[in-house]
Amino acid sequence: MILQIVIGSAMLLCSIVMVASSALAMEGMFQIAGPWLMREPHWPKLSLLLIAVSVWVLGIITAGVWMWAMVFLWVGALSTLEEAVYFALVSYTTLGFGDVVLSREWRILSGMVGANGFLNFGLLTAVMVEALRHTRLGQHEARRKRG
Repeated sequence: MILQIVIGSAMLLCSIVMVASSALAMEGMFQIAGPWLMREPHWPKLSLLLIAVSVWVLGIITAGVWMWAMVFLWVGALSTLEEAVYFALVSYTTLGFGDVVLSREWRILSGMVGANGFLNFGLLTAVMVEALRHTRLGQHEARRKRG
């Protein structure tokens, strides 16, 4: 049980570091693209931003699922890559079909995967909403100053 908690906690920390560092990188990209985003026309740029941030979120989620899948293979909790990715995906999204389950030796990890996914979906949604809100407010302010 202790080994499961140690491995799961390390994975949670790695995941948080991955999300935080990529959010900082995205913020840097917003700083660079800021002047372009504030110029007219706004709606196409806002749409492009929504698409870009959505793809970024999907990339982070995919990376998180693959990290967990690799851990399941590494510890021998699951035997094939397909099974490990499938289990990680349904656990990370908290869907949890139950058709693939971990042995008693590793089952605490399945709950930790679900908690990790739940946390990351919340954090990534907040970042996505904040990026769009900040950009839209900046566009309104730029329009008002020109106005």
